[in-house]
Amino acid sequence: MPVTAAEKLFAEALGTALLLAVVIGSGIMAERLSGGNVAIALLANTLATVGGLYILIEVFGPISGAHFNPAVSLVMTARGALAPPLLAPYIVAQLVGAMLGAWLAHAMFDMSIIQFSTKVRSGPGQWIGEAVATFGLVLVILRAPAARVAAMVATYIGAAYWFTSSTSFANPAAAFGRMFSESFAGIAPSSVPGFVVAELVGAGIAVLVHRAFRGAPVAPEVTSKPASAE
Repeated sequence: MPVTAAEKLFAEALGTALLLAVVIGSGIMAERLSGGNVAIALLANTLATVGGLYILIEVFGPISGAHFNPAVSLVMTARGALAPPLLAPYIVAQLVGAMLGAWLAHAMFDMSIIQFSTKVRSGPGQWIGEAVATFGLVLVILRAPAARVAAMVATYIGAAYWFTSSTSFANPAAAFGRMFSESFAGIAPSSVPGFVVAELVGAGIAVLVHRAFRGAPVAPEVTSKPASAE
């Protein structure tokens, strides 16, 4: 049976909520157990995110494409892989899901449900880091063989946690959801616009680079692939 629009939207909302619960929840747990060692906390946060993201893409990919990311949905719409009338509902579902995911993480750790981050993440270095992180994410999605998308996206995000100055949000919905958490993974609301702009710029550059490689096929047997993202 064909997947309905309602099922796709529910999958995007639920998947994004679970992704943010993984990112924020693992950050809270890591911070509590690391004894103040930020490197150990980031490593634990990274490993949980890689595993969670891989599973979520595999589970929800066949239903909605497992975007979990407005930048990815924009790219998929531009490529004709997502119907334009679904773009705005997808983004709304992702944003709502991200906020609910943050609240779920707080509830699991007996924290105040409603809160806002005070962690400032700003400046040219952070913005460049976010542009690079999103560029790589979108390029991987566009170029990866279909059977390897989940593994390649999750692995790339794990690497980008460490090689980018921003720790690789690479996702406007993630930035939105993480501003509702005064935790290890949080971002101050005032820092979110800069991150979102950088993410969209990075996604746009990735599309241009992908088009430049049109003469080089991803793999002879690949004609389509599911989308995904963190």
